[in-house]
Amino acid sequence: MRILDVGPGQGTQALRLARAGHEVTGLESDPVMLGAVREALAAEPEGIRERVRLVEGDGRETGAHFTPGSFDIVLCHGVLMYVPEPDPMLAGLARVLAPGGLLSLLVRNADALAMRPGLAGDWDTTLAAFDSPAYTNRIGLEVRADRRETLTATLAGIGAPLHTWYGVRVFTDQALDGREPPAGPELERLLLAEDRAGRTDPYRAVAALLHLCGVRG
Repeated sequence: MRILDVGPGQGTQALRLARAGHEVTGLESDPVMLGAVREALAAEPEGIRERVRLVEGDGRETGAHFTPGSFDIVLCHGVLMYVPEPDPMLAGLARVLAPGGLLSLLVRNADALAMRPGLAGDWDTTLAAFDSPAYTNRIGLEVRADRRETLTATLAGIGAPLHTWYGVRVFTDQALDGREPPAGPELERLLLAEDRAGRTDPYRAVAALLHLCGVRG
């Protein structure tokens, strides 16, 4: 498939998809992150390198880089929290999707924004989270979260209505802070528990992140 990865970070998803045989385009505006992707890509075999194209640019300007219907899948994971007004960007992403294409979003869950500080006993931040989608992330940046209801309406409006959604990091949002992740059977059980909770109500609704999948009409 033809896949656009908006904000690929260090290229983890892009490289895994290329290894699986897909044609991947990474659109990245940060020169530092773009350099990290190029470094990771350089370590891959030639057959994988030739399936990845990197473009320096902003996800809000897809029309300047791609023609309508250019991609079967568009990934926008961990990006919307840095965008003050997401609707124009999402509309641009939908335009470059082919009919039947998948728009995959991973966003911070505004409906559960009080969970992390509440479980940590930070009551001032907890109370503030009920009234505002703004928060300070773990690297100290002022960012914002999204509500599933709002994104559902947006996806319908841009012709890529919500097909399904999942919760991400239901149990483990804080579990690994300062600790090495588990391995072996313990990791398998952790992933099984997270996967089950991320598909099951009411647990998925209070996950730290939401994974929403819209399909282009």
